[in-house]
Amino acid sequence: MDYFSFGLNILCLLVQGLMHISFSSRLTGKKQRIGHFPVYIFLLFFLEWFARRMSLPWLAVIGAELFMLYAINRFVLGNCSSASWAAAILAGYISQFSFGLINSIEAVCLPYLAGTRLLYLLVIAATAASFAICALCYTAVVKSISPKELDQTANAACLLFPVLFFFTAELYIVQSAYTQTFYNDYASVFRLEHVGRHAGLLFLQALGLGALLCTLYAYRHLCRSLQIQARMHSLTQASQAQKVYIDEAQTRYEQTKAFRHDIKNHLSVLSGLLNRGKLAESQAYLEKLEAASALLSFPYQTGNPVVDILLGEKLGLAKAKGIAAEVSLVLPNPCRIDDFDLCVIFANALDNAVCACQSFEGEASICIRGEQQGDFYMLVFENVCSGEPLPPAGTGLLNIQSAAEKYHGAVLAEKEGGRFLLHILLNIS
Repeated sequence: MDYFSFGLNILCLLVQGLMHISFSSRLTGKKQRIGHFPVYIFLLFFLEWFARRMSLPWLAVIGAELFMLYAINRFVLGNCSSASWAAAILAGYISQFSFGLINSIEAVCLPYLAGTRLLYLLVIAATAASFAICALCYTAVVKSISPKELDQTANAACLLFPVLFFFTAELYIVQSAYTQTFYNDYASVFRLEHVGRHAGLLFLQALGLGALLCTLYAYRHLCRSLQIQARMHSLTQASQAQKVYIDEAQTRYEQTKAFRHDIKNHLSVLSGLLNRGKLAESQAYLEKLEAASALLSFPYQTGNPVVDILLGEKLGLAKAKGIAAEVSLVLPNPCRIDDFDLCVIFANALDNAVCACQSFEGEASICIRGEQQGDFYMLVFENVCSGEPLPPAGTGLLNIQSAAEKYHGAVLAEKEGGRFLLHILLNIS
C-alpha cells in the first residue's frame, strides 16, 4: 500500500468512526459523549491492523465491525438489543452504500485517468462525496423513524430483516466489484472495461437505497398504526370502565333510595324493641341494619369513586378466583389526574396482575399501594409471578406509559424474587 492509500484509509476510518457514533446517537435518541468517539475509533484501527496482520477474510472483518458498533450501542449508549442491532446495521449499510455508489461512478467516469496526478485529487473529491452522501442518508434515516418507534422490540423483526438483506446485498456488490479499489495501485483499479456493468451496479444500489427508505416509511406507519390500535384499545377499556361505574352508581342509588325509604320503619321497630327492654333482639336487629348499610358502601375507599368501583369489580373477580388482595391507597383530593386516565392505569395494571396470578402455581396475591411525595404521587402494583424473565412491554403496559407521560411521570417494571412490581410516578401539581 502506498502512502496516499495509507493516509486516505486512516482518514476514512476517522470520519467513519465519528459518523457512526453520531448517527447511532441521533437515531436512538441517546446522548453522545466525547469519550465514546476515541473508544470506537481505536477499536476500528485495531480491527484494521489485526485484519491485515492475520489476513482475515472481508466477511469476518465486516462482522466484527458490526458487533463492535452493536456493543457500543448496547453497552455504552444503553440501547435495547433490537435498537442496537438496527443502528449498527443501518450505519454499516449506509457507509457501504455511499462508497459503493462513488466506486461505481469512478469506474464509469474515470477509467482513463489512471497514472495521472489529477487522479489523486479526484479520488480525494470522490471520498469527500462519499461522506457527504453518507451524511445525507443518515439524516434522511433519522428523519424517517423516531427513537420510540425504533425501540419497539415486538416489531423489530419487521425492520431488522429487510435492512440486513439490503446490507448483505450492498456488501456483496462492493466486495465483489470494488474490493481492490482500497488495496491496490490506483492505476490498475481504473482499467475497467465493462462500463455498462458498473452503470448497472450504480442503478441497483440507488434502487437499494430507495427500497430501504420505503421500508423505513412502511415501518414507521406500522408502528403508528399499532399505537393507534393501542389507543383505541385503551379508549374501549376506559369506556367499559366508565359504563361499569355508571351502572354501579345507578344500582347503589336505587339501593340507597330504598334504604332511606325504609329507614323510618326500621327505626320505629328498633325503638319499640328498646322500649320493651328486649336488648338482645335490638342488638340483632341493629347488626342487620349495619350489614344492610355496609352493602351501600364500596369495599375499597380511595377517595375517588371511579377507582373505588373499578377496584371493587376487578378485585372482587380476583378474590372469586382465590387471589388475595390488599389495598393501601388514598388518592389526593383534589386530584389533577383525570378519571379517564385513572381508569386506564388501574384497569390495565389490575388485568395484568390478575393474569400473572392465574398462571402462578401457589398462593397468589395482589397488593396496591399509593403514597404522595411532594408534587408527585407514587402508585405501586405488586403481585406474585413466575420465575421467567420479564416479557416485552405489551399493550397494557404501553397504555399505562402513555397515561403516565401525560402527567410528566414515569413507569418502572421490575422483579424482586418471585414478585412483580409496577411503579407508576405521576405529577399531581
